[in-house]
Amino acid sequence: MSLIKSTYKPQFLFKNAHFNTVYKTLFYKKKIDYQRKRISTPDTDFLDLDFSAVGSNTLVIAMHGLEGSSQSSYIISAINYLNYNKIDCVALNFRGCSGEDNNHLHSYNSGKTDDLEITINYILENYSYKNILLLGYSMGGNITLKYLGETNSIASEVKGAIAISVPCDLEGSSSALATWQNSIYMNRFLKTLKEKTVLKMVKFPENSIDKESVLRSNSFKDFDNAVTAPLFGYKNAEDYWAKCSSKQFIPTITIPTLLINALDDSFLSESCFPIQEAQNHSYLNLEMPKYGGHVGFNTSIFGKDLFWSEKRILDSIHHFIS
Repeated sequence: MSLIKSTYKPQFLFKNAHFNTVYKTLFYKKKIDYQRKRISTPDTDFLDLDFSAVGSNTLVIAMHGLEGSSQSSYIISAINYLNYNKIDCVALNFRGCSGEDNNHLHSYNSGKTDDLEITINYILENYSYKNILLLGYSMGGNITLKYLGETNSIASEVKGAIAISVPCDLEGSSSALATWQNSIYMNRFLKTLKEKTVLKMVKFPENSIDKESVLRSNSFKDFDNAVTAPLFGYKNAEDYWAKCSSKQFIPTITIPTLLINALDDSFLSESCFPIQEAQNHSYLNLEMPKYGGHVGFNTSIFGKDLFWSEKRILDSIHHFIS
């Protein structure tokens, strides 16, 4: 396993990275009738798991990106496609992302892998799936890769992982998102992050967060210095990024894994493409399509081949469990 040639060839419109990035969010309107299961965590909090089962012995655990949820269009698109192809799925909503606030002042971050481990253990203890696959998008992909690389003993039922549009170097990605071309995305992320933080401060009045620093945040560096780092015990944003970036954990991954990062993804810096780490890796394939945007990979507006990334996921699953 190592670097592989991509088959992704979009129509002209989707060669524009920004159009590719926003297309599903704007135009994919299908829904899923999830069955929600709330599970308790050891620290008196909870996780909401949204199941969509079709009676398979294979389960995909899907993880959303920053400020996403089980309702994100890319999660619904993937789960609908996998369900159609007779594979069960569960969408893990990270803390505070399921439509209901979690029980603590802190919620989730890009390197908080313990909630994935809690979910896997819950599945193992309460279900009898023969095969479990991990599917992570963006931040969820960073959590997936970090979990695989830092965990000494992966359950034998976990047969493989797919990670898509992953900010493998959080500092590099944060710098890329701070540029003018990404200002619309940055403002959208910060709007909900700030709103959630202010509500948390009201809910937990004994907090030590500086409200003015939160409201003045214009970048992830500002926000992570003001909120993420102090809440999770990091010295500052740089310390958080350094310890939670998945790139450093890739060499120790020991189950078959596919990483797909588009070369035109404006969310990713050059350092987010772990080419050196992937070369001659025993378990990781790195696929770098020329186009794709961030969690895009749309092919055409009309036509038969509408779901390239979903098909790529399905093909990988079949390969992993064969």
